[in-house]
Amino acid sequence: MKQSSAGPARAGATRAAGRIGVLAVLVLAALYSLLPVWWLVVSATKGSSDLFSSNGFWFAGRIEIVRNVSTLLGVQDGIYGRWLLNSLLYAVGGALAATLLSAMAGYVLAKYTFRGREAVFNTVLGAILIPAPLFALPLYLMFSATHIVNTFWAVFIPSIVSPFGVYLSRIYAAAAVPDELLEAGRIDGAGEFRIFRSIALRVLQPSLVTIFLFQFVTIWTNYLLPSLMLANDRLQPVTVGLVAWKEQRGQTVPYNLIITGALLSVIPIVVMFLLLQRYWKAGLTSGSVK
Repeated sequence: MKQSSAGPARAGATRAAGRIGVLAVLVLAALYSLLPVWWLVVSATKGSSDLFSSNGFWFAGRIEIVRNVSTLLGVQDGIYGRWLLNSLLYAVGGALAATLLSAMAGYVLAKYTFRGREAVFNTVLGAILIPAPLFALPLYLMFSATHIVNTFWAVFIPSIVSPFGVYLSRIYAAAAVPDELLEAGRIDGAGEFRIFRSIALRVLQPSLVTIFLFQFVTIWTNYLLPSLMLANDRLQPVTVGLVAWKEQRGQTVPYNLIITGALLSVIPIVVMFLLLQRYWKAGLTSGSVK
């Protein structure tokens, strides 16, 4: 009798220990992710004199966030606002174009049979596995030969290519767009582009939101490509501009303003996630099971 009651007790203790271990790992992961954000928020509220003399993870006596933002927007004739606008143009325009192109490519790969289709798709899969920074130097050499370097297009053109978007569009279109629905459209006399625009795009909406969000974040946080391509500071995005200020070691722009700029640059990404998270989760779930 003692042995039969000890078995379930040990099993219960093992499960409890497992849950505690998982909870501990999750807490550590949350702290690892949130502590830098907390430090950024706290530091952005401090003046230049309090930044290094006070506790980095707690507020100083005075909250200087409004003054920091006001001063930041006036530095160097408002160059920070120009950097934010550039980032917005690159990220929104590039993400929209990449989403549309990915949807068209994925739909064609899923619904049309042609020679070399699998070879094209395998090439797309291979491109996903290659880190994006490896493409930066070849792109710079290619754009130098075509005199595109140091123009808006040097950053925008690479931004409209998304191998992950093509992959997700294909698997989603193959599973979610019925062939019978497309055939019914053809019987009604609709052309192939009209079928894609009127039927396929509507069905693909959850995956398109996911592609747009991923591409938006990728472009917004990109540093290497624009730093290679752009020498004109009026064309640079906010990532390159803030790093340039940081490398001056506070001699031109105080560190507290650079930190405030970093905090403001995160806000568009947070807003985008909050607005699109419902569609984003649906797209990821659908893509993982279909």
